[in-house]
Amino acid sequence: MIAKISGTLEHKVPGEVIVDVGGVGYHVFIPLSVFYRLPEVGGPVSFYIHTHLREDALQLFGFLEHGEKQVFLLLNNVAGIGPKLAINILSGIPAEELARALREGDQPRLLSIPGVGKKLAERMIVELRDKFLRISPEEGGKADGSQLMRDAVSALVNLGYRQGEAEKSVREITRQGEKTLPEVLKEALRRLGQ
Repeated sequence: MIAKISGTLEHKVPGEVIVDVGGVGYHVFIPLSVFYRLPEVGGPVSFYIHTHLREDALQLFGFLEHGEKQVFLLLNNVAGIGPKLAINILSGIPAEELARALREGDQPRLLSIPGVGKKLAERMIVELRDKFLRISPEEGGKADGSQLMRDAVSALVNLGYRQGEAEKSVREITRQGEKTLPEVLKEALRRLGQ
């Protein structure tokens, strides 16, 4: 399985690129959000790759950041979403914004994505909300920060606050610097109580 490709950008059009790696050209499907961040043709590129094997084809899907690939893989686990639709979804919304919309259950934002209807948006929220809480892109993958966020949000939800409100409050508080769980909870309760 191909997990990463680094080489020269040989060709690019919205939705796909060809990467030359030692004289071999790899055809890679990409979301528009990746396309707009690519260098000019002839420049060096590196993609995190998801290899999708079908009966009649081997397809490569590429991402500039590991977090984007994680979001893509989670989308693929939802019934009714294949790799092509997952790429289309990520073309219509940045991975970080998608994660936020799913965590907060923002159905109108999901419905604004081309290819996502009401039933699919509901299914995405139900199946992915908790998974996106665990891989929050804005936390930069810090284990300590994400564990603190999970613990604080869980405590607030158990106290009766809505998940979206709790996550928003905790996210704002943890961005202000290093804090312990009791400090985060105390500040969140103060804010949510206003």
